[in-house]
Amino acid sequence: MESTQVVQQLTSVVAGGLEQMTPAVISTNPAIGILIFTLGGLAGAIFYLPFKKIKNWAWESYWFIYAVFGLVVVPWVLAFSTSPNVLTVLSKAPGGQLAYCFICGAAWGVGGLTWGLMIRYLGVGLGLAIGCGLCSAAGTLIPPMLKGVDEINKLIYTAPGQVSILAALVSLLGIILVGMAGRSKENELPEEVKRKAVAEFNFKKGITVAIFSGLMSSAMSFGLQGGPDIERLALTTPPYTSNVWKGMPVLVVVLLGGFMVNGLWCLYLNFKNRTLSDYSRPGIPLLMNYLLAALAGAIWCSQFICFKTGEPKMGQTAYIGWAVLMASAILFSTLIGIALGEWRGTSGRTRWLLASGLVLLLLSSFIAGYSGKLAQQRVSIKATAQATISIK
Repeated sequence: MESTQVVQQLTSVVAGGLEQMTPAVISTNPAIGILIFTLGGLAGAIFYLPFKKIKNWAWESYWFIYAVFGLVVVPWVLAFSTSPNVLTVLSKAPGGQLAYCFICGAAWGVGGLTWGLMIRYLGVGLGLAIGCGLCSAAGTLIPPMLKGVDEINKLIYTAPGQVSILAALVSLLGIILVGMAGRSKENELPEEVKRKAVAEFNFKKGITVAIFSGLMSSAMSFGLQGGPDIERLALTTPPYTSNVWKGMPVLVVVLLGGFMVNGLWCLYLNFKNRTLSDYSRPGIPLLMNYLLAALAGAIWCSQFICFKTGEPKMGQTAYIGWAVLMASAILFSTLIGIALGEWRGTSGRTRWLLASGLVLLLLSSFIAGYSGKLAQQRVSIKATAQATISIK
């Protein structure tokens, strides 16, 4: 009887512990998290397609409308719809975290604007490998390290952390191979076409800009993961925001920083190039241009909405979402290029590099999902052990 009572007591305590762990453990689902991140990557790969249908507008004009919707309108509408306490949370949030998130968004904006300069000096293939590789690696591994020694130890000395590092490295290798395939493809072009494609090739300038662009662009990840107190307020300040949408207050602040840089730059170009008339000039499909640019912005914003809503499903390895997001964006971009015939006629070596890169990008997502599963099991075992100790 005595042993039976002990077993019943243990079962009761463990069950009670699991109920308390619901937000942190039971609601985690790494497979769903990886799927959400992957959908975000798809959005990042296709957002530019509506731009192709815009007529008689300068780049700065449709990019400004894209920025207004993608960086301001869509995120705020979604925030008000899913996070009823967003304004209260932001009013109570620590000023330091708000400033950090805003500055990271602005840094991402600067990095994005220099991306074109990187392609100009290195070409798409080499530029993609270096820029995206740095952005993925820095945006995945640095944010958890900024949280202190405990997080660094978890990253280095625990199985979930080690597997997540492996996932990031496999993703990075896949990006590099896709970039090498792009470079190989460029080298196979006729000399005239090659010179036209990278007319100003300059490795020294290009590598400098690529390092700058890649690291600055990774600041988006820093910002999106840089508001833990803001997310905590979203969960604990009435009317409460659900665990899935707790990242919305952080998202709107980061994207507002990005809008400041993009918006001001576009308006500057509007004045400089005398293209302000684009927004009201007769004789062009104004309504369609506005709708297409706004659609591009909404699709683009979706990748970071997916990033923030996928995080809770990953538990302690949420940071790996950045690597999955970047890898899947490149994966889908490349698949779209294949479907459009951009790789037709390339050599066997180029196709091998491309195929190997795509396989590694896919593999990195599975490894990332496994790291989340390990973290989920680790938290469950720890909670069960604590419940057992409390009985004694």
